[in-house]
Amino acid sequence: MQDCSEMWIDSEPSVKRYFAEQNMAQLLATRQVEVARVPEYKEKLTVTSTVYEMKPMFGFRNTFIYDADGNPCYKTWSMGAFVDKAAGKLKRVDDATIASMTLEPKLEMNYRDRRIILPKEGGTPISPIRVLRADIDYNRHMNNANYVRVAMELLPDDFLVKGLRVEYRIAAKLGDVLTPTIFHIDSGFIVALSINTEISAIVEFT
Repeated sequence: MQDCSEMWIDSEPSVKRYFAEQNMAQLLATRQVEVARVPEYKEKLTVTSTVYEMKPMFGFRNTFIYDADGNPCYKTWSMGAFVDKAAGKLKRVDDATIASMTLEPKLEMNYRDRRIILPKEGGTPISPIRVLRADIDYNRHMNNANYVRVAMELLPDDFLVKGLRVEYRIAAKLGDVLTPTIFHIDSGFIVALSINTEISAIVEFT
């Protein structure tokens, strides 16, 4: 999913050029995944990634994975924030660049809120996890998928994941220590990954 989302920008040369000139990047702020069916080994899959809305500081996309018959295996939507690479802060995209974008229809899935509400009590703290070099991507942050990987390791062995939401708050960097807290909710589990007293990411599994 991430590779396809990254390669998508090659189909929008004006946006790619603008981001390069402005020293900007798009960082993932939230992603929701619906699991329709887990593909089997060696199945032929098609991954599509399309933008359905773009605002001055945020972009919204669908990334779906289909099987050989065209049926969806995974449905996702995500929101990315546009940031200045040097300052590390939100930065607006100009109107002309937004107008140049090719927007596609918003695909059908169960869209949930991008904010994940943590229970006020009942969390179980887990042993801290240090961010390693293998966790870091080209933005020099912990790769988005690695938050999910770390959180999934804390789930019971017999828990079947049918959906997940991730809210990214503070990017973890090399050498940071993530302290997980796991909450058991009616529909599954929520894992909060914190750096000191600040939450870095929240992952909800249902």
